[in-house]
Amino acid sequence: MPLLNDLRERFAEARLRTDELFELVRPDSLFDRPVPERHRLNFYVGHVDAFDWNMISACDLGLKPFNADFDSLFAFGIDPDSTALPSDQPSDWPGLWHTFDYCRRVREKLDSVMDDIPEDIAETCIEHRLMHAETLCYMLHNLAPEQLLGELPRALYAPVAESGAVARQWIRIPAGEARLGRAKGSGFGWDNEFGEHTVTLPDFSVRKYKVTNGEYLAFVNEGGSHPHYWGRQGQDWMLRTMFGEIPLPLDWPVYVTHAQAIAFAEYTGAALPSEAQWDRSAYGDGDPSQRFPWGDARAAQCANLDFRSWDPCSVTATPAGDSAFGVSQPLGNGWEWTCDELRPFPGFEEHRFYPGYSSNFFDDEHFVLKGGSHRTALRLARRSFRNWFRQDYPYVYATFRLVHDE
Repeated sequence: MPLLNDLRERFAEARLRTDELFELVRPDSLFDRPVPERHRLNFYVGHVDAFDWNMISACDLGLKPFNADFDSLFAFGIDPDSTALPSDQPSDWPGLWHTFDYCRRVREKLDSVMDDIPEDIAETCIEHRLMHAETLCYMLHNLAPEQLLGELPRALYAPVAESGAVARQWIRIPAGEARLGRAKGSGFGWDNEFGEHTVTLPDFSVRKYKVTNGEYLAFVNEGGSHPHYWGRQGQDWMLRTMFGEIPLPLDWPVYVTHAQAIAFAEYTGAALPSEAQWDRSAYGDGDPSQRFPWGDARAAQCANLDFRSWDPCSVTATPAGDSAFGVSQPLGNGWEWTCDELRPFPGFEEHRFYPGYSSNFFDDEHFVLKGGSHRTALRLARRSFRNWFRQDYPYVYATFRLVHDE
């Protein structure tokens, strides 16, 4: 079990990450639904603390329910497709004061038993909240500027590229093994991460850089669908950043759906990498226990990652973060789509305390992403972590790079 002070600090840091996001939103906008496929924002105010309560209060630590209705109401998010959108109304939800008071009481009670929380449960709660610290950004990103409060971060004035001149450079990856998954007993991980195994790959080539806005623009000009965060201002394309619109930065990575990534790959005569190809490109022949391509000590300094910024940066901006093969930005600056549907690794077992976390999504509709974005916590960018979304979900900070066979 981690030291008590360390656990308290990590819980406090994770809580801060979600609290600071809710504080950006005008209270009357917390009942809006900026992403039609998801709950209203006020649900997530209650959800991140209700999740902690439901997980930890089940551990026989003497915690008694004080608001069972809220425990249930805020227990589960939703993942509908675009043909089955939720239809609840703001009046169907409790007032904000009641929700905030519930969260305050949850934290007081959980803090009183912090030194007795089992390690796997504590890690689950912390990482769950950090995941929401990113996905909440997808929702806030879809609010109008007037729905946000106070002095906005300086990211509003993010630098804009003057040129899209990014080399379309291919890197040959020699035949070898990708080392997927992780061994049981190797520390905390989600159920779909376990099942360490190797995949033997032939030679293939991978693009050094993630596909850029500038490169994708040519596809749009020939009839391809434009990304969700792009918009027109007269004849010019603009990018909706977290806090406003700027002229389209041509050397930033393009954020697209899986379906759009596939369409672009076919347009260029290339393909999306498999999960195994992505792993080999990023980690090469490195030790399977290796968490980050450049080592743990340098990880936070080598990537646009770990809440470092509110927006992406140029695909060429972090040369210190290249992989052993020279692949740029394997972590950070945008999750990377793979061509693989989410599937269990060999020997898959659900976690007893969170059944259904992964298995509910082994459904041929969710595709694996690797790497991490600028709003991904460092600990979630580990080698074995697997993200996934539906192929037409447009809000994810997800980009891609291309591969082709030798």
